[in-house]
Formats: sequence, structure tokens, C-alpha cells
Amino acid sequence: MKRIPHSQLSFLILVTLTLVTSCSRPAPRQISRQPAAPGVSQTLTGRVVRIADGDTVTVLDATNTQHRIRLQGIDAPESHQAFGTQSKKSLSDMIFDKDVTVIYDKTDQYGRLVGKILLSGKDVNLEQVKAGMAWHYKEYEREQSLEDRELYARAEDEARNARRGLWVDANPTEPGEFRRNEKRERER
Repeated sequence: MKRIPHSQLSFLILVTLTLVTSCSRPAPRQISRQPAAPGVSQTLTGRVVRIADGDTVTVLDATNTQHRIRLQGIDAPESHQAFGTQSKKSLSDMIFDKDVTVIYDKTDQYGRLVGKILLSGKDVNLEQVKAGMAWHYKEYEREQSLEDRELYARAEDEARNARRGLWVDANPTEPGEFRRNEKRERER
């Protein structure tokens, strides 16, 4: 019987281990979206599987990939802020366990897609503002189309004048101010 040189034996063992290891691992999951490119809108479709609060949801796409979505153009009360629970319930009643389309062109600092959610062609973000469950997020309005900017501003004014939702309070605290106040309290 002929002996195999040590270097060839090592090589054969290495090749065999590589093949066994690579064949036993599941194939990596393909992501169904590309990173958002500035100024280029992209679309994602899927089922809403989680409502985090009145302006953040999770959508499960056809490949079973979850995408966290921050609703563009609105700022809803924080969960532990006045109307936070009602805002979350309003959004949940509208879209939880339903198939939606998300139009986005940005990923925020937390890795969430920032976009407009459509349910059967209806702008869910705008509906939250109309119901008095969110503010028009003016700090980021430049990221909206001129048409959306005007629609959201008008919807907020109408909800405020009708004293709908959070506007029943004479002077509700905007979520950004609420977050800043909480941060100051923690730092004391």
C-alpha cells in the first residue's frame, strides 16, 4: 500500500472539511430590498406583524424578512406619554395583520426604513394625523413631497380645530419635547 505524503493528506482533509461545512450550513437568506438611496424611492410590500407605537411598525415580506418601518412625516406620542396608547391602538386598528405597501427612500439612525405606508392606496401616515393621533413632523417635512407636506399640515390644523384625538388637550406636548424633558430628568 502506497503512503500519501503528509502535505497531500492535510490538503485532502482541509478540502473535505470545507465541503462538509459549507454543505451543512443553510444558504444565506436573500434580502428583498436594497439599502435606500437618497432621493430614489423604493417599494416594499408585506404584512404588518407588529405595532411598536403610533409611528413605528414591523412588516414581514414574502421572504419572511422583517423590516422596521418609521412612518415618514409624522411624530406620534411616546408609548408612556398622554395619547401614546390611543395612537398605537389607532394604527393597529388600521393596519395590524394587513398587507401594506411601503414607499421609502431613507434609513434612519436606528436602521428603520422611513416611509409612507399605503393600505389599499390610502396614506396611513396621513390618516394618523387626521385622526389626531400624531403631529405632522415639521422638523423633517423637507423629506416629504410638497403635496404631502401641505396635506399633512392641513390635516393637523383640521384635527386641532376639531379637537380630535390628542387635540382634546388645550396644549399637548410634542413627542420631541417630551423626549427631551425625559432625558433631562434622567440626567439629574
